[in-house]
Amino acid sequence: MQKNFYKENKNDLIWWIDNPDVIGEWLFSFDKKKIFNLFSDYPWKLTKEQKEIFDRENPYWTDFFKDRK
Repeated sequence: MQKNFYKENKNDLIWWIDNPDVIGEWLFSFDKKKIFNLFSDYPWKLTKEQKEIFDRENPYWTDFFKDRK
């Protein structure tokens, strides 16, 4: 399956991956190579810099996962 990368806003650094065949899976990437799963990887598998970028660009998810800090 080919991955469909898109950005929420044109100036964002994060790419989201659209996979209409899977429901409830939220995947994202910083470089279109390494892919993170929002629910299993955030924030533990992100570098400090990646987490800062993610939190800045995605305040909803940052608040949603505030208990994971």
